[in-house]
Amino acid sequence: MALPTFTMRQLVEAGVHFGHNTRRWNPKMAPYLFGVRNGIHIIDLQQSVPMLHAAMTAVRNVVAGGGRVLFVGTKRAASDIVAESAKKCGQYYVNHRWLGGMLTNWKTISHSIKRLRELDEQLASGALSALTKKEQLVLSREKEKLDRALGGIKDMGGLPDILFIIDTNKESLAVQEANKLGIPVVAILDSNSDPAGITFPVPGNDDAIRAIQSYCDLVAGAVLDGIQAEIGRAGGDIGAQAEAPVEVIAAEAEPEAVAQAE
Repeated sequence: MALPTFTMRQLVEAGVHFGHNTRRWNPKMAPYLFGVRNGIHIIDLQQSVPMLHAAMTAVRNVVAGGGRVLFVGTKRAASDIVAESAKKCGQYYVNHRWLGGMLTNWKTISHSIKRLRELDEQLASGALSALTKKEQLVLSREKEKLDRALGGIKDMGGLPDILFIIDTNKESLAVQEANKLGIPVVAILDSNSDPAGITFPVPGNDDAIRAIQSYCDLVAGAVLDGIQAEIGRAGGDIGAQAEAPVEVIAAEAEPEAVAQAE
């Protein structure tokens, strides 16, 4: 397996080049914009292509060194895709809501994760059946709430080594916490984003589902390549494992993507 490849054509077909209306833009993104079409900023894919490749390489290298990747995307369009992509490559995710202190106050978050594990064990063992229906309902709701917020990181075991973020405006708290702790950030930057604090910026549309799917597939593929490199360096035989890793291949987008995005 090698680092996933992609072409500018695939990015165009996925609508990656479409920014926001010119009224909704951040002047700090000016260097990454190609121009304007029908009142919409067009992102310069000549820059996006090498920057996306650099971001994927960074993720791959972190994983190859035994590091953990945290996928972050809580907006409706990204939520399911982020969770599925992280699970496919054995990494971690936050796709419901970023809790303040999720990184900077890890000790408190760890206590909540421990509580979630306890509830999982009680539910699996049938211990809750001895309680009244009202008590069971209260605990079930507590578990659901914790699972939505922390289910994607309950097995992380510590702080991540790199973040991959969809929509830095919505996930600004995640960016701030990562910056405070010196954790590198890979992020998709739309025309209304602020590139400040992003270690590996990738100019691109952060709203179109097809574009989000493309980014996540590519980053997941980079993670899998890193895992293979780590196993190879340790002298392992990836073909001899009981469970082979899932290889994620970014599918060719359909030609009508551009028309739909417009």
